[in-house]
Amino acid sequence: MSENASERGRRWLAALTDDAAAVDGYPDSVRVVDAPLDGRATRYIAVVPDAHNPFARAQRGEVGLREGWAIARAVRDAITADADRTAKRAIVAVVDVPSQAYGRSEEAFGIHQALAAAADAYASARLSGHPVIALLVGKAMSGAFLAHGYQANRLIALEDAGVEVHAMGKQAAARITQRTVEGVEALARTITPMAYDIHSFERLGLLHGLVSVDDAETPSAADTDTVKTSLAEALADIGNTHNIDTRLNEGRAASQDVRRRLRAQW
Repeated sequence: MSENASERGRRWLAALTDDAAAVDGYPDSVRVVDAPLDGRATRYIAVVPDAHNPFARAQRGEVGLREGWAIARAVRDAITADADRTAKRAIVAVVDVPSQAYGRSEEAFGIHQALAAAADAYASARLSGHPVIALLVGKAMSGAFLAHGYQANRLIALEDAGVEVHAMGKQAAARITQRTVEGVEALARTITPMAYDIHSFERLGLLHGLVSVDDAETPSAADTDTVKTSLAEALADIGNTHNIDTRLNEGRAASQDVRRRLRAQW
Protein backbone atom coordinates (compact mmCIF):
# COMPACT_ATOMS: atom_id res chain seq x y z
CA MET A 1 0.00 0.00 0.00
CA SER A 2 1.26 3.48 -0.83
CA GLU A 3 2.44 5.47 2.15
CA ASN A 4 0.08 8.23 1.08
CA ALA A 5 -3.02 6.05 1.09
CA SER A 6 -5.34 7.02 3.94
CA GLU A 7 -6.93 4.33 6.09
CA ARG A 8 -9.35 6.69 7.86
CA GLY A 9 -12.39 5.41 5.99
CA ARG A 10 -11.67 1.79 6.85
CA ARG A 11 -10.92 2.57 10.50
CA TRP A 12 -13.98 4.71 11.08
CA LEU A 13 -16.23 2.20 9.32
CA ALA A 14 -14.95 -0.55 11.60
CA ALA A 15 -15.35 1.62 14.70
CA LEU A 16 -18.89 2.75 13.90
CA THR A 17 -20.08 -0.78 13.09
CA ASP A 18 -18.27 -2.52 15.96
CA ASP A 19 -16.15 -4.45 13.46
CA ALA A 20 -19.20 -6.13 11.93
CA ALA A 21 -18.55 -8.32 8.90
CA ALA A 22 -18.81 -6.73 5.48
CA VAL A 23 -21.50 -7.77 3.03
CA ASP A 24 -20.15 -10.26 0.48
CA GLY A 25 -20.01 -9.64 -3.24
CA TYR A 26 -18.29 -6.25 -3.42
CA PRO A 27 -14.76 -5.38 -4.52
CA ASP A 28 -12.15 -5.00 -1.80
CA SER A 29 -12.12 -1.24 -2.43
CA VAL A 30 -15.77 -0.86 -1.38
CA ARG A 31 -16.76 -1.92 2.11
CA VAL A 32 -20.50 -2.38 2.75
CA VAL A 33 -21.56 -3.14 6.32
CA ASP A 34 -25.06 -3.48 7.77
CA ALA A 35 -25.18 -2.42 11.42
CA PRO A 36 -27.63 -0.46 13.60
CA LEU A 37 -27.49 3.28 14.21
CA ASP A 38 -29.42 4.37 17.31
CA GLY A 39 -31.54 1.24 17.00
CA ARG A 40 -32.32 1.72 13.31
CA ALA A 41 -31.18 -0.65 10.56
CA THR A 42 -28.40 1.10 8.64
CA ARG A 43 -26.15 0.39 5.70
CA TYR A 44 -22.64 1.86 5.96
CA ILE A 45 -20.57 2.29 2.80
CA ALA A 46 -16.90 3.27 2.53
CA VAL A 47 -14.39 3.41 -0.32
CA VAL A 48 -11.00 2.23 0.94
CA PRO A 49 -7.50 1.76 -0.54
CA ASP A 50 -6.82 -1.52 -2.33
CA ALA A 51 -3.23 -2.08 -3.47
CA HIS A 52 -4.38 -4.98 -5.65
CA ASN A 53 -7.11 -3.09 -7.49
CA PRO A 54 -6.80 -4.07 -11.17
CA PHE A 55 -7.24 -0.39 -12.06
CA ALA A 56 -3.97 1.19 -10.95
CA ARG A 57 -5.48 4.67 -10.73
CA ALA A 58 -7.91 3.48 -8.06
CA GLN A 59 -5.51 1.82 -5.64
CA ARG A 60 -5.28 4.63 -3.06
CA GLY A 61 -8.94 5.09 -2.23
CA GLU A 62 -10.01 6.89 -5.39
CA VAL A 63 -13.50 6.32 -6.75
CA GLY A 64 -13.17 4.63 -10.13
CA LEU A 65 -15.19 2.38 -12.40
CA ARG A 66 -15.58 -0.57 -10.03
CA GLU A 67 -16.16 1.69 -7.06
CA GLY A 68 -18.87 3.77 -8.74
CA TRP A 69 -20.86 0.76 -9.88
CA ALA A 70 -20.37 -1.04 -6.54
CA ILE A 71 -21.64 1.95 -4.56
CA ALA A 72 -24.64 2.18 -6.86
CA ARG A 73 -25.42 -1.51 -6.35
CA ALA A 74 -25.03 -1.30 -2.57
CA VAL A 75 -27.50 1.59 -2.40
CA ARG A 76 -29.92 0.19 -4.98
CA ASP A 77 -29.98 -3.19 -3.21
CA ALA A 78 -31.03 -1.41 -0.01
CA ILE A 79 -33.77 0.48 -1.86
CA THR A 80 -35.09 -2.75 -3.38
CA ALA A 81 -34.95 -4.69 -0.10
CA ASP A 82 -36.87 -1.96 1.74
CA ALA A 83 -39.36 -1.16 -1.01
CA ASP A 84 -42.34 -2.53 0.93
CA ARG A 85 -41.21 -1.35 4.37
CA THR A 86 -42.56 1.75 6.07
CA ALA A 87 -39.32 2.39 7.95
CA LYS A 88 -36.52 2.48 5.40
CA ARG A 89 -33.00 1.73 6.57
CA ALA A 90 -30.61 4.63 6.97
CA ILE A 91 -27.54 4.89 4.75
CA VAL A 92 -24.26 6.32 6.02
CA ALA A 93 -21.52 7.17 3.54
CA VAL A 94 -18.16 7.19 5.33
CA VAL A 95 -16.14 9.57 3.16
CA ASP A 96 -12.37 9.59 2.70
CA VAL A 97 -11.84 9.86 -1.04
CA PRO A 98 -8.82 11.73 -2.50
CA SER A 99 -10.21 11.94 -6.04
CA GLN A 100 -11.98 10.15 -8.80
CA ALA A 101 -9.67 7.78 -10.68
CA TYR A 102 -7.90 9.47 -13.57
CA GLY A 103 -6.77 7.17 -16.38
CA ARG A 104 -7.26 6.21 -20.01
CA SER A 105 -9.04 3.01 -19.05
CA GLU A 106 -11.41 4.91 -16.79
CA GLU A 107 -12.24 7.38 -19.54
CA ALA A 108 -12.60 4.67 -22.19
CA PHE A 109 -14.95 2.54 -20.10
CA GLY A 110 -17.11 5.43 -18.92
CA ILE A 111 -16.14 6.56 -15.43
CA HIS A 112 -18.65 9.39 -15.87
CA GLN A 113 -21.43 6.79 -16.06
CA ALA A 114 -20.16 4.82 -13.06
CA LEU A 115 -19.94 7.90 -10.86
CA ALA A 116 -23.26 9.23 -12.12
CA ALA A 117 -24.86 5.87 -11.24
CA ALA A 118 -23.54 6.17 -7.67
CA ALA A 119 -24.76 9.75 -7.26
CA ASP A 120 -28.14 8.85 -8.73
CA ALA A 121 -28.48 5.87 -6.39
CA TYR A 122 -27.87 8.04 -3.31
CA ALA A 123 -30.34 10.65 -4.55
CA SER A 124 -32.92 7.98 -5.32
CA ALA A 125 -32.51 6.48 -1.86
CA ARG A 126 -33.00 9.89 -0.24
CA LEU A 127 -36.07 10.67 -2.35
CA SER A 128 -37.62 7.26 -1.63
CA GLY A 129 -37.43 7.77 2.13
CA HIS A 130 -34.02 6.44 3.16
CA PRO A 131 -32.29 8.90 5.51
CA VAL A 132 -28.83 9.41 4.00
CA ILE A 133 -25.95 10.85 6.02
CA ALA A 134 -22.41 11.53 4.80
CA LEU A 135 -19.66 11.48 7.41
CA LEU A 136 -16.49 13.18 6.22
CA VAL A 137 -13.51 11.64 8.03
CA GLY A 138 -10.78 12.54 5.52
CA LYS A 139 -10.58 14.00 2.04
CA ALA A 140 -13.75 14.64 0.06
CA MET A 141 -12.42 15.63 -3.34
CA SER A 142 -13.89 16.35 -6.77
CA GLY A 143 -16.03 13.78 -8.55
CA ALA A 144 -15.34 11.20 -5.87
CA PHE A 145 -17.28 13.24 -3.30
CA LEU A 146 -20.05 13.99 -5.80
CA ALA A 147 -20.45 10.23 -6.32
CA HIS A 148 -19.99 9.17 -2.71
CA GLY A 149 -21.73 11.32 -0.13
CA TYR A 150 -22.70 14.65 -1.60
CA GLN A 151 -26.32 13.62 -2.22
CA ALA A 152 -26.90 12.98 1.49
CA ASN A 153 -29.67 14.64 3.48
CA ARG A 154 -27.06 15.74 6.01
CA LEU A 155 -23.29 16.25 5.78
CA ILE A 156 -21.26 15.86 8.98
CA ALA A 157 -17.50 16.30 9.21
CA LEU A 158 -14.78 15.68 11.73
CA GLU A 159 -13.20 18.90 12.93
CA ASP A 160 -9.68 17.98 11.88
CA ALA A 161 -6.99 19.39 9.60
CA GLY A 162 -6.94 16.15 7.63
CA VAL A 163 -10.54 16.67 6.50
CA GLU A 164 -10.53 18.62 3.23
CA VAL A 165 -13.20 19.40 0.64
CA HIS A 166 -12.63 20.82 -2.83
CA ALA A 167 -13.42 20.41 -6.51
CA MET A 168 -9.81 19.41 -7.24
CA GLY A 169 -6.51 18.77 -5.52
CA LYS A 170 -4.03 21.57 -5.00
CA GLN A 171 -1.66 20.38 -7.72
CA ALA A 172 -4.49 20.24 -10.25
CA ALA A 173 -5.83 23.62 -9.15
CA ALA A 174 -2.35 25.09 -9.57
CA ARG A 175 -2.09 23.77 -13.12
CA ILE A 176 -5.55 24.98 -14.11
CA THR A 177 -5.06 28.47 -12.69
CA GLN A 178 -1.41 28.64 -13.82
CA ARG A 179 -0.23 29.28 -10.29
CA THR A 180 2.09 27.53 -7.89
CA VAL A 181 0.65 25.41 -5.11
CA GLU A 182 1.73 28.15 -2.73
CA GLY A 183 -0.19 30.64 -4.86
CA VAL A 184 -3.32 28.51 -4.68
CA GLU A 185 -2.99 28.30 -0.90
CA ALA A 186 -2.57 32.08 -0.67
CA LEU A 187 -5.68 32.60 -2.79
CA ALA A 188 -7.61 30.20 -0.58
CA ARG A 189 -6.91 32.38 2.44
CA THR A 190 -8.92 35.24 0.95
CA ILE A 191 -11.54 33.44 -1.19
CA THR A 192 -13.58 30.96 0.84
CA PRO A 193 -14.75 28.74 -2.08
CA MET A 194 -11.09 28.26 -3.05
CA ALA A 195 -10.14 26.95 0.40
CA TYR A 196 -9.67 23.31 1.31
CA ASP A 197 -10.11 23.35 5.09
CA ILE A 198 -13.32 22.10 6.65
CA HIS A 199 -14.04 25.37 8.48
CA SER A 200 -14.18 27.21 5.14
CA PHE A 201 -16.52 24.54 3.80
CA GLU A 202 -18.69 25.02 6.86
CA ARG A 203 -18.90 28.76 6.15
CA LEU A 204 -20.39 27.94 2.75
CA GLY A 205 -23.40 26.57 4.63
CA LEU A 206 -23.26 22.98 3.44
CA LEU A 207 -22.46 21.18 6.69
CA HIS A 208 -25.01 20.02 9.20
CA GLY A 209 -22.33 19.93 11.85
CA LEU A 210 -18.67 19.60 12.82
CA VAL A 211 -17.66 16.93 15.32
CA SER A 212 -14.57 17.33 17.48
CA VAL A 213 -12.64 14.13 18.25
CA ASP A 214 -9.31 13.44 19.94
CA ASP A 215 -7.86 11.29 17.16
CA ALA A 216 -9.29 11.40 13.65
CA GLU A 217 -6.74 8.87 12.39
CA THR A 218 -7.41 6.13 14.92
CA PRO A 219 -10.71 6.67 16.72
CA SER A 220 -10.96 5.77 20.38
CA ALA A 221 -14.10 4.37 21.99
CA ALA A 222 -14.92 7.86 23.23
CA ASP A 223 -14.42 9.35 19.76
CA THR A 224 -16.64 6.68 18.27
CA ASP A 225 -19.40 7.35 20.80
CA THR A 226 -19.21 11.08 20.06
CA VAL A 227 -19.61 10.52 16.34
CA LYS A 228 -22.38 7.96 16.81
CA THR A 229 -24.27 10.53 18.88
CA SER A 230 -23.85 13.10 16.12
CA LEU A 231 -25.06 10.63 13.49
CA ALA A 232 -28.09 9.75 15.63
CA GLU A 233 -28.91 13.45 16.02
CA ALA A 234 -28.69 13.95 12.27
CA LEU A 235 -30.92 10.92 11.73
CA ALA A 236 -33.55 12.39 14.03
CA ASP A 237 -33.21 15.80 12.37
CA ILE A 238 -33.86 14.32 8.93
CA GLY A 239 -37.12 12.80 10.07
CA ASN A 240 -39.36 12.19 7.05
CA THR A 241 -37.86 14.91 4.86
CA HIS A 242 -36.37 13.99 1.50
CA ASN A 243 -34.75 17.22 0.33
CA ILE A 244 -31.45 19.01 0.96
CA ASP A 245 -32.84 22.52 1.43
CA THR A 246 -31.12 22.84 4.80
CA ARG A 247 -27.88 23.59 2.93
CA LEU A 248 -29.30 26.95 1.83
CA ASN A 249 -28.69 28.70 5.14
CA GLU A 250 -28.38 32.41 5.86
CA GLY A 251 -24.82 32.40 4.53
CA ARG A 252 -26.05 31.64 1.02
CA ALA A 253 -28.33 34.58 0.43
CA ALA A 254 -27.47 34.82 -3.27
CA SER A 255 -28.30 31.15 -3.86
CA GLN A 256 -31.62 31.59 -2.07
CA ASP A 257 -32.43 34.66 -4.17
CA VAL A 258 -31.63 32.83 -7.43
CA ARG A 259 -33.92 29.97 -6.44
CA ARG A 260 -36.73 32.37 -5.50
CA ARG A 261 -36.49 34.05 -8.88
CA LEU A 262 -36.45 30.77 -10.75
CA ARG A 263 -39.55 29.55 -8.88
CA ALA A 264 -41.31 32.82 -9.71
CA GLN A 265 -40.54 32.44 -13.41
CA TRP A 266 -41.31 28.74 -13.68
